[in-house]
Amino acid sequence: MKEIILKEIIEPKIFLIRGQKVMLDKDLAELYQVPTKILIRQVKRNIKRFPGDFLYLITKQEVAILRCQIGTSSWGGRRYATYAFTEQGIAMLSSVLRSERAIQVNIAIMRAFVKLREILSTHKELAHQLAALESKYEKHDGQIAEIFEAIRQLMAPLPDRPEKLEKPKRRIGFHASATKH
Repeated sequence: MKEIILKEIIEPKIFLIRGQKVMLDKDLAELYQVPTKILIRQVKRNIKRFPGDFLYLITKQEVAILRCQIGTSSWGGRRYATYAFTEQGIAMLSSVLRSERAIQVNIAIMRAFVKLREILSTHKELAHQLAALESKYEKHDGQIAEIFEAIRQLMAPLPDRPEKLEKPKRRIGFHASATKH
């Protein structure tokens, strides 16, 4: 039950920034139940563990875009920049934050990232199958159009033709020679 609640809390906090799935420092601090400044302090003390593909500062424009996505402006005026942690950066946080809570939250976050990958993979597979079906039936569309055209031609009234000459009618009757005996 607790894991389900964590997934429901975690998944909406995963954002796509610069083409990467990330979580923001404030959301991670909330999940770990530590103040954001403590989380950032621990990261800065261990900065060698967080190369640029694990952690980066997001720009003011990216923050504004996120505010629009989230639909709230409850972030207030932060005095320091917002950090975005990639999946690898979040995994590295478990070596920096050593509490039992941090371990459990990291496990739940990693499972959420795996679930998102599975969902994306399924969507890509479905999109590929749909494209294959579309191309298959595009060929059939042309063939079906030809069939309908042929049917229309068969149903069209015949063009006006000159009247046919009538053949002489064959008379049935007795010849005079046939009646003489």
